[in-house]
Amino acid sequence: MEVALEDSKIIELYFDRSESAIIETQNKYGRYCFFIAYHILYSNQDSEECVNDTYLSVWNTIPPQKPLQLRAFVGKITRNIALNRYDYNNAEKRSPKYEAILDEYYECTLGGDLDIMEEYSFKELINKFIASLPKKNRIIFLQRYWYFCSINEIARNLGLSESNVKVILHRIKAKLKDYLNKEGINI
Repeated sequence: MEVALEDSKIIELYFDRSESAIIETQNKYGRYCFFIAYHILYSNQDSEECVNDTYLSVWNTIPPQKPLQLRAFVGKITRNIALNRYDYNNAEKRSPKYEAILDEYYECTLGGDLDIMEEYSFKELINKFIASLPKKNRIIFLQRYWYFCSINEIARNLGLSESNVKVILHRIKAKLKDYLNKEGINI
């Protein structure tokens, strides 16, 4: 079994413009990127295309960027590409599941005021809040709002009941709202 290169070595390969950077990224993060894309698109073909687009985007972005966490960097790129593909595929029709998850998230973060949500300081606040959560709650929050997992899937992944997951999410959203209010962002 091959041992994956450290992220810093993979990033060096990108800076050296070595095509092996893409191969190493694929070996280390290909399944992770596919997981992200698939939970948004629910299509193997579209997900594979998004993952391939991710490698091209990473190649075009590094350099000049030098990410601190390659996993998070490629994950975010994959997620954005998959969301764009989802929007393109569903321009005329909206998936109730996807829309419901986004509505839930926007409701607990400024009622969906996208201008404020785009601000860097808001992202820092959300990251700080997520980091303050107990591990199980952090996993539930991220699986729901980052990976777009269903309540049922989260419950199965963590060995919880669906109602327990719903209660935890409800409490997290209430805490997030209180946290943002204390930080001067009134929802």
